[in-house]
Amino acid sequence: MENMPKQDDTPASTTISFLNCIDLSTPDVQQSVSLLKQACLDCGFFYVTNHGISQEFMEEVFSQSKKFFELPLSEKMKVLRNEKHRGYTPVLDELLDPDNQIHGDYKEGYYIGVEVPEDDPEADKPFYGPNVWPADGILPGWRQTMEKFHQQALGVARAVARIIALALDLEADFFDKPEMLGHPIAVMRLLHYAGQISDPSKGLYGAGAHSDYGLITLLATDDVYGLQICKDKDAQPQVWEFVAPLKGAFVVNLGDMLERWSNCIFKSTLHRVLGNGQERYSIAYFVEPSHECLVECLPTCNSEKNPPKFPPIKCEAYLSQRYKDTHADLKVYNKH
Repeated sequence: MENMPKQDDTPASTTISFLNCIDLSTPDVQQSVSLLKQACLDCGFFYVTNHGISQEFMEEVFSQSKKFFELPLSEKMKVLRNEKHRGYTPVLDELLDPDNQIHGDYKEGYYIGVEVPEDDPEADKPFYGPNVWPADGILPGWRQTMEKFHQQALGVARAVARIIALALDLEADFFDKPEMLGHPIAVMRLLHYAGQISDPSKGLYGAGAHSDYGLITLLATDDVYGLQICKDKDAQPQVWEFVAPLKGAFVVNLGDMLERWSNCIFKSTLHRVLGNGQERYSIAYFVEPSHECLVECLPTCNSEKNPPKFPPIKCEAYLSQRYKDTHADLKVYNKH
């Protein structure tokens, strides 16, 4: 895999943020911990390379994602997002930054979560249940490809979480416990930006500014620029920097839950997507602990000078409230 981002198609007259790169194949764990900790204290974003998912399979997943989004809208609407937050989301369906967006996001997506049969008692929990799949006759092998990627990406997320644990002076297997990433809430989202040109001055965005709710997010992208980060959300005016695509790598960012868990030592970061007229594909993989996990100030993040800033809360209650705030139309989140 390449170690530096491509410079082709770099946006003109913009700032590019070059992130720390964590090589999951290196035996030098302390170097990885140091690089990750620096990234988490600086901007909450970093690259992960040599993660074990082959470039050939990554390309196959992107190819299959493209095949879905190229279907007629009438076909895609047959697998419209349901109350379990699974399935297709049309263009403009999501509004991430209502204070600054005139319309919803100029993107379409497809949610795939942990597959739990409908007759399984676990399926009653929010964020769990059977997935929605296109008919096999429409996209042969599509489901199998996406399920395989979901499983492999979870392995990458667990490897990253071990380095995060060490960076927070915890045992490496802290997040491996059954109540944490042993039985996680892991949601994969295929994303397609059709090529609209964003204009922040007019409130038009590929994806509005937001921070992610959960623990960490893995993002695989094609080679088209679009992702921007704002390292200081309180700055006026806010300064936005593009994140350069890195072939074969995941861009990883911290979520609000990890900021809360670490007592704000590690911070989640505002990010958004600007369209530049080019079609763009990406795959986001959102990782959270199990429903029953109690999110409370980590023992290594609590001191007299920095007492706990948030009360303990179960992961299910925390995520349900956050999703309810953004997706009031989804009945499942209004029940919890």
